[in-house]
Amino acid sequence: MASSDNAGGAVLLAFVAGAIAGAAVALLFAPATGDETREYLGQRAREGREKVVDAARQFRTATEPEA
Repeated sequence: MASSDNAGGAVLLAFVAGAIAGAAVALLFAPATGDETREYLGQRAREGREKVVDAARQFRTATEPEA
């Protein structure tokens, strides 16, 4: 059980790190105006948050003891 807990945490950490790196690259290379960039990043952040919530929900379901 402990190894699956560590694997889930590692996947979540990798996802968050990738999201942060993607946001940084988008800011550095964005050819859009500030308003457009903020809207884009806000949308991507919302999508990322939804993915994290879904991954956490799946992880919780997978690690719940059988009743």
